[in-house]
Amino acid sequence: MKTYRQLYPQVYDFENLYASYRAARRAKRGRAEVARFEVRVEDELFRLQDELRNETYRPGTYRNFYIYEPKKRKISAAPFRDRVVHHALVRVIEPIFERRFIFDSYACRRGKGTHRALDRCTAFVRRYRFVLQCDIAKFFPTIDHAILLTILGRTLADERIMRLCERIVQSGDGVLDSERDVHWFPDDDLFAPLRPQGLPIGNLTSQFWANVYLNELDHFVKRVLKCRAYVRYADDFLLFHNDKATLHGWLAELRHFAANRLRLLLHPTKCQVFPTDNGVPFLGFHHFATYRRLKRPVVVRFRRRLRMLQEEYAAGRIDREKIGASIQSWCAHAAHGNTYRLRNQILRQTVFSPAHV
Repeated sequence: MKTYRQLYPQVYDFENLYASYRAARRAKRGRAEVARFEVRVEDELFRLQDELRNETYRPGTYRNFYIYEPKKRKISAAPFRDRVVHHALVRVIEPIFERRFIFDSYACRRGKGTHRALDRCTAFVRRYRFVLQCDIAKFFPTIDHAILLTILGRTLADERIMRLCERIVQSGDGVLDSERDVHWFPDDDLFAPLRPQGLPIGNLTSQFWANVYLNELDHFVKRVLKCRAYVRYADDFLLFHNDKATLHGWLAELRHFAANRLRLLLHPTKCQVFPTDNGVPFLGFHHFATYRRLKRPVVVRFRRRLRMLQEEYAAGRIDREKIGASIQSWCAHAAHGNTYRLRNQILRQTVFSPAHV
């Protein structure tokens, strides 16, 4: 496997830092933290450049909050200057790992994304009789730091860039401890559950490193199991085959590989084999051979979102332009399924009344 050296100067190159700053501020320019950075952007970037060049850069403290859709998740947001560094690092090392990723990994990759994953899933539903649906239990809170750094180090032979990666990885140590359960893997000693684990969900580096981590699983599926029909989006993945027994055998092998090589647990109840004729739930849709339907919880969440927008509009806290953008965004996503009547029904039932009416 080819390794890469002398990458670190590319990270603190001023043009890279400036491009990273512009990427980090996208859709966030109204926030006070970003505005303060922007007022003194050259000074801030030169300071970051000096800290990175001299290896005195240290990540700041995370701001934690929870989101509840589709389920409760803890989000840890890094300070803005740290997010600039995350972008600077990913801009340098992502192209290297992108060449190692398989075709059918779709999360957080250019030219991929949710809608291409939906199309790929539907194509496999049309060709195969059975599917193995898998989900990793509490994936981000249980990513093992030592394993991740070992995977990165097999490709990145630059010691300084590895020290930066380690610093960022360790900055999230403990932020997700409350989100994971204690578990012992084969050959563990009593103190194994104390191994540093977890990547903050809000970091760009976390999304990228999740793909690097699960790329090991992807290649196991393609090279060892020799599964021809496989699609993964983040920690949700599907394997298709015309023989049910083959899929059950693969599930056992996947559980063993995930536990022994990556210290991950496949979800005890969500991993199952079933006929594709029953419809395959994936990324908010039920996939059938000739059509797709939105899953009911997705519709329920959108109706809840509409009620919240109605309340904010009536209170004068939001304008029609923002409401329109929110609705159009959801409708564009829903249009990837057979939802024309559903969209019309929801929108006909929704009325926005200003405060004075």
